[in-house]
Amino acid sequence: SKKYLPNMAQGFSSPKAVINVGDGFEYLKNHSQEFDVIITDSSDPEGPAESLFQESFYSLLKSALKPPHGIICCQGESIWLHLSLIKKIMTFARDIFPTVAYAFASTPTYPSGTIGFLICSLEKDKKLNEPVDEKIADQLDTRFYTADIHRAAFALPAFARKEINNTK
Repeated sequence: SKKYLPNMAQGFSSPKAVINVGDGFEYLKNHSQEFDVIITDSSDPEGPAESLFQESFYSLLKSALKPPHGIICCQGESIWLHLSLIKKIMTFARDIFPTVAYAFASTPTYPSGTIGFLICSLEKDKKLNEPVDEKIADQLDTRFYTADIHRAAFALPAFARKEINNTK
């Protein structure tokens, strides 16, 4: 993506970023309590990527986070196409993390035009639907992200909110 999507690869050169392209399970097994934030982007939950949508992977993610403030953000499929899978993941994620939320965004290249994000925090009652600092969020030099976009991502349609909130 650095070569073909340079505008989307700006953060890759940050000394704070660790980019791992490979087997996420194997990588996490060797990195305990090392990361403040882990962002995973996987393919659909079929075939080899199926394990990235299971409880054991989320447990590994938790063990790789630095307490007490670590956060993960994982590809969370589409509420329009995979609501039962999202409910399943939300249920076991709530057994692993004190705070779990689902958000989604418009992504025209994805089936259904949206993609979801499962966000989990080691902090109890973390307000994931609010930007950490609204002033900073609105001053960032981004093409898409704003504090309002952040909050809107957590505003789910009634059918999805009902289903997702009725998990454990």
